[in-house]
Amino acid sequence: MKMSCAFATSLESHEHARIAESLGYERAFFYDSPALYPDVWVQLCRAAEITDRIKLGPGVLIPSLRHPMVTAAAISTLASIAGQERVMVGVGSGFTGRLSMGKRPLPWAKVREYTLTLQALLRGEEVEWDGGIMTMMGPDDRFGPARPIEVDWVVAANGPKGYGVTRELGAEVLTVLVPNADFASSVILDFGTVLDEGEDPGSERAIEAAGHGAGIVLHWAVEHGVLDELLPEQGRQWAAAYDDVPPEKRHLALHDRHLVAVNDRDRPFISGELMAKSGLALTASEWRDKIAKLEAGGSTEIAYQPAGPDIPRELEKFAEAMQG
Repeated sequence: MKMSCAFATSLESHEHARIAESLGYERAFFYDSPALYPDVWVQLCRAAEITDRIKLGPGVLIPSLRHPMVTAAAISTLASIAGQERVMVGVGSGFTGRLSMGKRPLPWAKVREYTLTLQALLRGEEVEWDGGIMTMMGPDDRFGPARPIEVDWVVAANGPKGYGVTRELGAEVLTVLVPNADFASSVILDFGTVLDEGEDPGSERAIEAAGHGAGIVLHWAVEHGVLDELLPEQGRQWAAAYDDVPPEKRHLALHDRHLVAVNDRDRPFISGELMAKSGLALTASEWRDKIAKLEAGGSTEIAYQPAGPDIPRELEKFAEAMQG
């Protein structure tokens, strides 16, 4: 099982990637949600300048956020700093990146078309987009690496259509919480914190570091209409905390501090019992058991997303747990 990490991109993420590299993490995915976080490509390039080994890339970019030529130029720039062998490009239909702006995820047909176009541009081919013919025209290495530019591809998918596009693109798959054994390279994104010896799962430190993971369950359930399935006991009461928000603005409230911290509406419902039951606050031994189950389920790599006020501590404790 490979050990990688993911960051809710902040102005400190480049430094966190450097720390992750020193701890043995193999890859670092930076989230691409511009309503919530700084520009992902700027921070990836900053990380590339202060690291030597760790692979870097967006996890994951959303096609509707940028013209494919803009993304191709960004990939080229990152590859010029890090080297093509250290660049990966994650693509998805848009969970946080679109929902946080009041939009539903993109159809997979659009993700497919965009990514195929992007791959063709990086090969140096001419492509048609929005009625115009274009190609990457940088004449020499002062303007970027020569084409073809070869990087790793990862697709965030959670269903048959997404998995089909992943296979067609020859990409690795990235799933959230639930393993997928149908791909040779299967990355699983996970959240949580490693408890100190004797620490209660409901400690303020644990909730600051990982309580947002419980909030994600509610937000997903509300956005996708599966509240009773995912939170049968307290889901309705929890969701009612958002009833005073106009429907057209509810996504703004739901994404307050999304993947970064627990917001004020969610906090009364985040308990130690929920943290432990959700696998978000575990001892080092319990984390090893959890990781073993993920590996048995087909995951080949875990992308651990730390959060809270002390990201270096979270990275270090998780690495110790996984390597110990």
